Amino acid sequence: MERSTIFAGFGGQGILFAGKVLAEAALLEGREVLWIPSYGPEMRGGTASCTVIVSDRVIGSPVVDRADHAVVLNPPSMAKYAPVVAVGGLLVVNTTLIEAEAGRDDIEILEVPCTSVARGAGDDKLVSVVALGALVGRRRFVEPESVHRAFELLLGAKRPELVAADSAAFDAGYEAGLEPAIA
Repeated sequence: MERSTIFAGFGGQGILFAGKVLAEAALLEGREVLWIPSYGPEMRGGTASCTVIVSDRVIGSPVVDRADHAVVLNPPSMAKYAPVVAVGGLLVVNTTLIEAEAGRDDIEILEVPCTSVARGAGDDKLVSVVALGALVGRRRFVEPESVHRAFELLLGAKRPELVAADSAAFDAGYEAGLEPAIA
């Protein structure tokens, strides 16, 4: 199993952090991981993205021509990365900021109002964490428990007060990403 994910949005939305959490969760599960951050010179308010590759075997190349998943949190990211998702892949769309349609019918599109879900979980700044939860809830290629442990490892030493908020936002996103029950 090898899965590639692109996270993209404005700088300051936690894009790189969400990718780092996914990478850490996969490492905790004994997987091979590649995390490649990219951001514009503006940082906050500019564009930011990162690519995370998770695999059960050695990763042969850091180049991702077609991503299995893309998480897009703003309109420019939607325009840039919706076309890059592989046929049958998943596009997680933050409907709080994005009104445009992806224009594709060969991928699964998961629309989540990330800001309002984050606000409901206690902190509307955790948009990227909600989106990460939705991705994991829909595709389940890492375990939620591993993501919670990743929060503890990445935040626990310097910002332990943030672990509970990030966990709550992830859980709310995870619930939003679960397939609806068939009656």
